[in-house]
Amino acid sequence: MPLQPRTRGAGSIAVRVGARGETRLANLRQSGAMKLVLPRVFRPDIEAVIVNTAGGVTGGDRLQLEAVAGAGACLTLSTQAAERIYRAQPGEVGCVDTRLEVAAGARINWLPQETILFDHAALNRRLTVDLAADAGFLMVETLVFGRAAMGEVLHEVHLRDRIRINREGAPLYLDGIALEGDVQRHLARPAIAGGAGAVATLVFVGVEAEAQLRPLRALLPETAAASLLPGGVLVARLLASDSFELRRAVIPALMLLNDGHLPLNWRL
Repeated sequence: MPLQPRTRGAGSIAVRVGARGETRLANLRQSGAMKLVLPRVFRPDIEAVIVNTAGGVTGGDRLQLEAVAGAGACLTLSTQAAERIYRAQPGEVGCVDTRLEVAAGARINWLPQETILFDHAALNRRLTVDLAADAGFLMVETLVFGRAAMGEVLHEVHLRDRIRINREGAPLYLDGIALEGDVQRHLARPAIAGGAGAVATLVFVGVEAEAQLRPLRALLPETAAASLLPGGVLVARLLASDSFELRRAVIPALMLLNDGHLPLNWRL
């Protein structure tokens, strides 16, 4: 049997501070299915939109992204649309690896749109963030377990999702989701998701984290909670029946923690 085609893609972006204090592009590389588009935002920071020209991820695909914000720079990364994780062939797993580096006084906002899992999807995903002592970071990762409007149910899925945030080389925040087999049954358990069909993890690292805890909690629905961890790390987990309801809760939280700004493509 001939080998099936597999997607490969890699992207790298670096930004620095210009002469007038604005963030400027320092380096950009892209190959394969990974593309980076820089829309005009009329602000002193830079937005980069990640585009997977393959239209989704399936077993055997490999996508890599690296981003660096130099001292004092600010970079927002988002995705063109929701990323779809399609059915994989038996024994094959798609891999997505993202590495972010944030220098002194800099900030990265990691704000991809939803990741939608289909039945028989297989995905290993890793996000690694390295922060300088006074660097800022905001992220959201959203998982949607089948499209509710289409009546999709996930009975067989492999998911390994890892998040690691380091400060000055030391672990600051570690998180992981591992799901195997009948996801619908797992999510129905009260200790896991109570029947929710979508989950978002929001993390904010910065000197303002403690002050933002109370305002963030006031915005969250009953199916969400927020906590302040040592080291100025604000974490929230949000559950909802579907992606639409989850987005309605996530957007106000992001706007609170990002000075009222959202990536342009989130508004389309």
